[in-house]
Amino acid sequence: MSKTIFASILLVATVVLAADMPLSVSDVVTGPQSHVRLTNSGAQPVTAWSLAATSRSEGGRTRREVYTVDGYLSELTHGLPGAEEHRERLMPGQSRDIPLDPLPVGAAVEPVAAVLDDGTGIGDEAALTQIFTKRTKERDALKAVADAFAEVLPAKHGADAVAALTERFNALVQRDDSIPCRAALEAVQSLQRGMPADQIDQSLEKYADFVKRQYDLAAKHSQRRPA
Repeated sequence: MSKTIFASILLVATVVLAADMPLSVSDVVTGPQSHVRLTNSGAQPVTAWSLAATSRSEGGRTRREVYTVDGYLSELTHGLPGAEEHRERLMPGQSRDIPLDPLPVGAAVEPVAAVLDDGTGIGDEAALTQIFTKRTKERDALKAVADAFAEVLPAKHGADAVAALTERFNALVQRDDSIPCRAALEAVQSLQRGMPADQIDQSLEKYADFVKRQYDLAAKHSQRRPA
């Protein structure tokens, strides 16, 4: 294949990608407080995205960094303490400031990958693969936590349930030190000793329901739909 034909194919592919990409970047601010304005011009929520920041050093070398945000769980976590708005899904027509690491003057930022609410992935394949691989691991961790609650809570109550779950989650964390496993262990351990058994049960059941809903979302959003 000649260089001219290859360049033409590459140009066409780039144009098609740009046309399909539902995200656009504006208001690029560089320096210590670097950030950009990200807009979803598509018809679906964008649940994850990757932005590439490209800059040139004084020696002429090109530096490219990719920033990825996956916000599919914000359907449940929006408004909860500790939730970060800039890491939530981006709804159709919505714009949001996205903070970045400090960038040098002249740096360019562009969206290179996006995942839509229906599981369609658009853009850079390496970035998309990373997103869905992480989602699969998160799904499996959430299932392990949900299964532990489902097995323990019908059989044990109060302090006995806390002890049994603590043992289960300690073992889980030893095998998989992921956020869902660590969060479950910390949540169970936070229950105060001396709390009435019925209050402990209510707290455990509430958290178990929240984990189950997270797992249902993860099971849905870990399935990639062909573009």
